[in-house]
Amino acid sequence: MPYVNSDGVRIHYRVDGAGPPLVLQHGFTDSLESWYELRYVPDLNTDYRLILLDARGHGRSDKPHEPAAYEPQLFVRDILAVLDELRIAKAHFWGYSMGGRVAFASAKYAPERFSSFVIGGAHPYQEERSALAPTLQELQKGAGALPDYWGVPLSPALHARLLTNDMKALRAYWQKRMESPGFDEVLATLPMSCLLYAGEADGRYANAKGCVTHVPNATFISLPDLKHAEGFFRSELVLPHVRRFLATVSPRA
Repeated sequence: MPYVNSDGVRIHYRVDGAGPPLVLQHGFTDSLESWYELRYVPDLNTDYRLILLDARGHGRSDKPHEPAAYEPQLFVRDILAVLDELRIAKAHFWGYSMGGRVAFASAKYAPERFSSFVIGGAHPYQEERSALAPTLQELQKGAGALPDYWGVPLSPALHARLLTNDMKALRAYWQKRMESPGFDEVLATLPMSCLLYAGEADGRYANAKGCVTHVPNATFISLPDLKHAEGFFRSELVLPHVRRFLATVSPRA
């Protein structure tokens, strides 16, 4: 089970498949296991070398309890530590939800290390504390509240994983999230191709769609009727769009 030390925080990662490197970063309260369960990995690992990370505070990675440990640039350092360990100079990046925010942070702090970005269910803008505060209140209820927080039916495996979360770590992350600035100042500077997508019933939809107009080489895909979690769960709807995009930015011989 591979780990890398990122400034004193152990980050768990997994490598699967062969081909151009593609980082996969999961969302808040989740882990890299969902990329397997939802069939993303089996679909992609025949054509790409997948680098999956458990974000700090999640999965099998270390779980600091101090909000300062969840500065956006630290998530970027974690990814770079894994890429450096694997001697990968440049990779594609796919992140969903929290993972999408990590993608925007990576575009800000280390754009030279990424060939393209696929960002789902996320936007780069700072949000009002009042809009984020209800989630912190939910996290105060304990891990038993997490399945309802997702707002959609869950598989037994995902339900069980959610109950293993370290709630002190999740609350520390969210406290920092409530203070974190946006990343919208980098949008116009991005030279690489980007694909953004979101479900039309996702509260992040309007901002995700709107930010694309500020990125020189970006495309947006709408997923009709899908809520936030469904934009990740419905891999059969998402993968064809992402595969077509990746084929244009990483053509195979």
